Amino acid sequence: MTSERPGRGRVVLVATPIGNLGDLSPRAKDVLGSAGVVYCEDTRRTRALMSSAGLRAGHRLRSLHAHNEASRIPEVLGHLEAGTTVAVVTDAGMPGISDPGAQLVAAAIDAGFDVTVVPGPSAVLAALVVSGLPSERFCVEGFLPRKGSARRRRLAALLAEQRTSVVLESPRRLAATLAELAASAPDRPVAVGRELTKLHEEVWRGHLDGAATHFASREAKGEVVLVLGGAAAGTTRREVAAGASLTEDPRRVGGSGPSCDVAIDAALATHLAQGLSTREAADAVARAFGVSRRRAYEAALALRRSGTGR
Repeated sequence: MTSERPGRGRVVLVATPIGNLGDLSPRAKDVLGSAGVVYCEDTRRTRALMSSAGLRAGHRLRSLHAHNEASRIPEVLGHLEAGTTVAVVTDAGMPGISDPGAQLVAAAIDAGFDVTVVPGPSAVLAALVVSGLPSERFCVEGFLPRKGSARRRRLAALLAEQRTSVVLESPRRLAATLAELAASAPDRPVAVGRELTKLHEEVWRGHLDGAATHFASREAKGEVVLVLGGAAAGTTRREVAAGASLTEDPRRVGGSGPSCDVAIDAALATHLAQGLSTREAADAVARAFGVSRRRAYEAALALRRSGTGR
């Protein structure tokens, strides 16, 4: 394979390992070794990956990430006009799937250049196939909004979706997401994949209520993918109605408040039952749900007074 062709270059999207370096394919190595320039999400990580594969990066690496992708496109098109083969990688998995690359691909196609792909590791597909949930029809949610009405709308939409949904989630927000979903659909099947393909790979399978309890009492670490079973056609409308409180203001505290408050109370009760002090339980829940320590502490005190959090 040559890195230069007279007249017209091409873009090659290269999937890279999501954890296990042994998953880098021979074809991916060939492309990364011969491409005239390699655009990568993090040049340091790609340099280390190429070094582990016995490839010399030299001066071929260029950054292309969420904050500079649009501004890099003219530069990439210049390489293509010069006949250069341009490889594109992200830190892990397939470029363009919840990672940079989609804008570049669209621009290259619009300019008339060839775009090809070297398929390989994908956190989305890896989590889906090991989840045990239906895979004939599925959708990819990607990363959820972090807060506010946009997040609550997307959580409600997930409850209504009849296909299996794949969600990428931060380990810091995993407990909150599971608790919010469980408050409206506790019996919905779910699988949580953590550190897939890595040494400490974990796949938790069960239902949302069990997942919310499990991850409320432990800190998730590493890369996390959540696979949520679809809503049954006959129960979708009822579950959406039950989850309508997800669109309310989540800042109120009290047992009669929105589902976010119910989830917080449930997590606090679990921690208190395990013997944590009021302050320790409040600190843990504040971190997991992204709420103020004062709010969590006042809720914990209320549970203590009511006898629920003995």
